[in-house]
Amino acid sequence: MENCFRSWSFPFAGLAGILSRPKTARTRKELILPLLRALLCFGQLLACSVADAATAFTMKQGLNLDLWTTWPGPERWDEDAVLAKFPEWRQDTSIDNLKDIRAAGFDFVRMPIDPAIFLEDASGKRVTRLIAATIETVDMIHEAGLKVIVDFHSIPSDVRKVGTNQVLADNDLFARYLDAVARVGTALSTTDPATTAFEPFNEPVIDCDPTLFPKWPSLLKRLHAAARKAAPNHTLVLSGSCWSSAYGLAKIDPALIADENVIWTFHSYEPYILTHQGADWTGDSMSYVEGLPYPPDLMGEEAFDERLAAVRKTIETNAPEERREELLTGFNEMAGGVMSYKQVLTMLNEPFDNAEAWGKKHNIPPERIFLGEFGMIRQEYRKEFRMPSPWRATYLKDMTDAAQQRGFPWSVWSWGGAFGITLDDDKRILDPVILKGLGLKPQ
Repeated sequence: MENCFRSWSFPFAGLAGILSRPKTARTRKELILPLLRALLCFGQLLACSVADAATAFTMKQGLNLDLWTTWPGPERWDEDAVLAKFPEWRQDTSIDNLKDIRAAGFDFVRMPIDPAIFLEDASGKRVTRLIAATIETVDMIHEAGLKVIVDFHSIPSDVRKVGTNQVLADNDLFARYLDAVARVGTALSTTDPATTAFEPFNEPVIDCDPTLFPKWPSLLKRLHAAARKAAPNHTLVLSGSCWSSAYGLAKIDPALIADENVIWTFHSYEPYILTHQGADWTGDSMSYVEGLPYPPDLMGEEAFDERLAAVRKTIETNAPEERREELLTGFNEMAGGVMSYKQVLTMLNEPFDNAEAWGKKHNIPPERIFLGEFGMIRQEYRKEFRMPSPWRATYLKDMTDAAQQRGFPWSVWSWGGAFGITLDDDKRILDPVILKGLGLKPQ
């Protein structure tokens, strides 16, 4: 930008000097040429402004790596076997696995790392080793030809000492969290900003109630300040509140941050009743839901009604008696919104519409609005039902189409695990049907 201002100042100064002379001493040529030069440089200044406003890190289509696949309890967090290949997915991963991701057409990965291990009873020795392993993993991903977003991925838990809920509720713990962000960000500052970005917080679970005073904006400002000081040249990935939803993003004024080297992210799994079938960790009726096709009228309206009836029967038979009515009511409310493909697409597109409107309101270009997570469950752990790949592929196509139509980059959840896009979690072979649904190349 400094060079742009310098090139602008020379013709402008010359023109000012001519205009300061008496009219009789000016010639038309003397006026026109400096004016043309000034206009040309003004155009260059605008171009420089646009260039400077671009993020250091760019991306198009990505994949979330694993987080919880083999992660042991805190009592083992200082064992060599655990720390040797942090993050834990590296224990069964080769460089060839990562190269397969690149060959399929993904240009970047979002790499979740659990901040709890940096904070819960963590010695300086442990943190130093974790940071070294993080940088080693970033290098490994780059070697495979992929860019990477390092995602400090807290998770909500009421039983852990350090989870999303605890970090956001405890000011002292949040301050310690910022210290960890600073240490990781400082380490990442040694990497290439064109191929590495930093996401310092995953899915803040606050500010979902519109009647309460929002807490996230002030926390976000502190989070951004810590990450930006540590990594002054790297793109930061930031989100709104309420599980990084588009609703939460719409509540953020980016002027609070005033940083052009930021990509704003939102997550969406709508319609939830179809994407989370069988998930027994949600605490609601989803544990009893299975077999609902995508799209819902795939097998006809009558067959879909029969499947809904079967789920209701399962809840009535297997749910705890004291929660049965609550779970049935919740299920029926969700089911009422997905009775046709048209309804589903309306629900699916709503977060995109909200994010797009927010971007236009605040002059955030679409390439700086990132669909950071989306997906449809493959198979819940301990459950027999497995979602057919064609159902999932159709859903993923609808989601990626919605993102690409608006110019949003995206990253699907996830490589392995319950939402995995591989055929299994051992061989790590990417599901060709899923890849086709994502618009990528089956291997």
